[in-house]
Formats: sequence, structure tokens, C-alpha cells
Amino acid sequence: METTLDGIRDIRVYQNKQGYRFSVDAVLLCSFANMRYARNIADLGAGSGIIGLLLARKYPKAAVMLVELQESLYRLAVRNIKLNELSDRVNAVLADIKHLKETSNYMTYDLVVSNPPFRKPTTGRLSVGQERAIARHELALKFSDLADAASHLLKSKGRFFMIYHPERLLEALDSLRQSRLEPKRIRFVHNDINAESKIVLIEAVRDGKAGIKIEKPLYIYKEDGSYTAEVSGMYGDGR
Repeated sequence: METTLDGIRDIRVYQNKQGYRFSVDAVLLCSFANMRYARNIADLGAGSGIIGLLLARKYPKAAVMLVELQESLYRLAVRNIKLNELSDRVNAVLADIKHLKETSNYMTYDLVVSNPPFRKPTTGRLSVGQERAIARHELALKFSDLADAASHLLKSKGRFFMIYHPERLLEALDSLRQSRLEPKRIRFVHNDINAESKIVLIEAVRDGKAGIKIEKPLYIYKEDGSYTAEVSGMYGDGR
């Protein structure tokens, strides 16, 4: 499959030209992950590896595991680890998240992130091509399985950061709590000041106490279509 070479900040990644491609979601989620220190990080459903690689730069002492089900994306993740000279700290694993409990150590991670598929197979237009369809629709992974996997990996008080669709927020919160992941922080993301939220950022703590903080809304674009100052700062390029 033909690839393109793209980048965010100081991370470069090869992506399939006609397959699943990262978006601003990667920068939003990386910025939302606000732990002061992390030793072991897992990115569940890593795609070409962009979020995990960004976190490897953000936490320079951390070891990062990129977990990806689709072989085409897994191969790109392996290639991108080498491209960014992070092979000493980052590794890619070709695995089904539903079966991570059988192969990964229990309660060994400080930080887990995921940008999971959020559309049910019966809702919305299915993406063209299997790679994008699996990445965006619950064809191969249910949210409850993702929550169970994150809970298995995380240490007590470890944190899970994810991005999801507001329409399914209550469903997500219920599943997280059933998996011993207590929702602690939520931030709704809007394209602009006049748009309804199409993205929600969620932080949950394994074995955390009840109590949740709703942060101020995050707006991606200004009226002229350029990035807001906050989002420009996330990219670190002054746009």
C-alpha cells in the first residue's frame, strides 16, 4: 500500500495513503495525558504509532508498548519506531486487545491511552476499506473489552486517558467503573465556539475514589479557520 510521510512536533510517521490516518485527535489526547512521571506506558489500538511515539517524547524515561490488531498498521508502527530512533524504549505488539490479559503482565503500567473505535457497526457510514472501518467502528473491539484490558495493565492509581464520542459518554463511564476505572476528569472538545461537541476526553484512575471534574471546553478552530492558541501550543509550531 502506498504511504506518505507526515509529522507532528518532532515525530515523523509513515501512514498508508488510503488507509487509517491520524488526525488532531492524537495531539489532543497526548496533551490531555498530564501525569508528571510515567515509567511504563501502553497505547491500545496504536495504529501507525503516533500517540505512543508522542508520549515517548513527552516522557523520555518511559518504556512504551504499542498494541495494534491490524498487521498493516502494526508494520507501520514498527517502521515508525525505527524512523524516530526510539527502538530502545518503544516496541510494537501485534495483538488483539481482547486477549491482552493472557499475554501481558498484570498491573505493571502507570499510564494507558487509547483512541478506540466509537461507532457501532449499525450507525454512521462505514469507512471505505477494512483498515479504516476497523479503526472507527466496533467491528473487532467492544468498549467493555478495552476497559477490561486497560484495567488489567494499570497499577493501582494508574491512569487511563482516552478520546471518545459524547453521544456514548454515559455508556463509556459505566463500562469504566465496572472495570475498576473511576472517571476523574472530562473535557468536551468543539470544532469552534458555535459547534456542538463531537469529541470528549476522559481520564480514569484504577481503584480511584469517586469524584469527577468537568474541565472548560476546548475549541480547535477560530472563526477564520485557523487553530486556536491552545491547539497551536499543542502542536508547538506557532500556528
